[in-house]
Amino acid sequence: MSERSEIVFMQVRLLRFASEEWNMSVPKVAALFDCYHIFEFIEDCYGMFHMEGDRAVFDEVKTLLRNKGADVNAAIN
Repeated sequence: MSERSEIVFMQVRLLRFASEEWNMSVPKVAALFDCYHIFEFIEDCYGMFHMEGDRAVFDEVKTLLRNKGADVNAAIN
């Protein structure tokens, strides 16, 4: 599998992980990830992230969202 394919696979796994964790539809999570450039963040940090588990990477995503002022709790209510 090419690195690009691995990056996309990780982005999709984290998208689904967030959807389940936040009880939010996949399209809604995708819009949130797009708005806050999370897909790019995953791609940019893939060199480090590919050695981590999805839970650890998801924690980084949540931290970035908080730092950017995203209120995920408000988004899911």
